[in-house]
Amino acid sequence: MVYNNSEGEYGKYIIQELQDPQAGTPEFREMYKRFSHRILWIDDKVCPGSFQMNTAWYYAVPEKDPVFDEHVHDDDEIIGFFGSDPEDPYNLHAEIEVTINGEHHLLTRSSLIFCPAGMPHMQLSIKKVDRPVFHFSVVTGPEYKGGAYGSDTEE
Repeated sequence: MVYNNSEGEYGKYIIQELQDPQAGTPEFREMYKRFSHRILWIDDKVCPGSFQMNTAWYYAVPEKDPVFDEHVHDDDEIIGFFGSDPEDPYNLHAEIEVTINGEHHLLTRSSLIFCPAGMPHMQLSIKKVDRPVFHFSVVTGPEYKGGAYGSDTEE
């Protein structure tokens, strides 16, 4: 039998619509929309038992610099930035500056970053965007906690 994606015993594990986490202050959310487009978000609230993941396209330089402040999580995190040129997938076609424990790195190539639990990371400055950049983050805990979105509220 063939099911539509939300049907059957396991359709609940297929997330195809954004359930916006409303992360950060209202001002931050409005600013975020001017340089990015969140695609999908999953966590324990969206799909019980899941860890947290965010996906978005970054397509412009935001007016806030840095966009995110350095912060920590109680769980490990993997952060990705991928260029959108299928002919040159390692070229980010952007300049994104990140910090890892206060150390600055300028990304110009598609990148994966591992941030162990407790390590300060991700003061994020988007310096230049020539083509959209696919961004994702995966926190191995059931929900996002860490304050990157400009508030102490746990998303």
